[in-house]
Amino acid sequence: MQAAHVNPRGIRPITDAELAQFQRFIFEAAGISMSDAKKALVMGRLSKRLALHQLTNFSQYFNFISSGQQADEVQIAVDLLTTNETYFFREIKHFDFLREQATLARNRSQPFRVWSAASSSGEEAYSIAMVLADCLESTPWEILGTDISTHVLQGAQRALYTMERARHIPPAYLRRFCLKGAGVHEGKLLIDRSLRSRVLFRHLNLNEPLPSLGQFDLVFLRNVMIYFNDATKREVVARVISTLKPRGHFCVGHSESLSGITQAVVSVAPSIYCKPS
Repeated sequence: MQAAHVNPRGIRPITDAELAQFQRFIFEAAGISMSDAKKALVMGRLSKRLALHQLTNFSQYFNFISSGQQADEVQIAVDLLTTNETYFFREIKHFDFLREQATLARNRSQPFRVWSAASSSGEEAYSIAMVLADCLESTPWEILGTDISTHVLQGAQRALYTMERARHIPPAYLRRFCLKGAGVHEGKLLIDRSLRSRVLFRHLNLNEPLPSLGQFDLVFLRNVMIYFNDATKREVVARVISTLKPRGHFCVGHSESLSGITQAVVSVAPSIYCKPS
């Protein structure tokens, strides 16, 4: 009989049965439906954790995080298995719409509130902040950025990015709101403190009942629902809509739709919905 292949770290390749364990794990933790095509991704992202804990197969690691005694490791596994890709001013039409709504809200006394509900490493939230700082002048505004991954939230709070991720920032905003890195930070930019101080980041799982967040004028939940099945989409969307003010707006990714998911909002433009008053 031929010996099973073991990689140089002594870790056996993940089996189909082990992949199924992690598919169930990330679905139960985050509502994410992970396809069989993600097998290499799971192995690649978790192998370092197996090596760290001197484990040789993925069943051992699954049992390790399922023991009920490894809450920190569970969060690390969730962080590693959730995909986080974003950049500044992604899907620019949403920011044009945000500008229109913010302009209409000028001079009101109540804060204009926006929720970046899957904020990843913060580029979306800071893009929103640049628009509001530019448009609202003396009108108060607030931004909440949330994500299931504590790791990316730490990056969001640092607000230090490569210039490659900033290629879509309008030049005037780049000059006004960003600091150019030097020395060890050459090739990077830092979001100015005046903007960083206006954005609150916190850990939140959209697949669980929401804490008290208040009501929002606009919510961005973009390029996330593609990872959910229909039942999870309905639950998450219902939670998000409950935080919208009457006449508040909900932006989803351009490849996403709320058709067949909810009737609580109406379409006002491609991938933009409004909660009736």
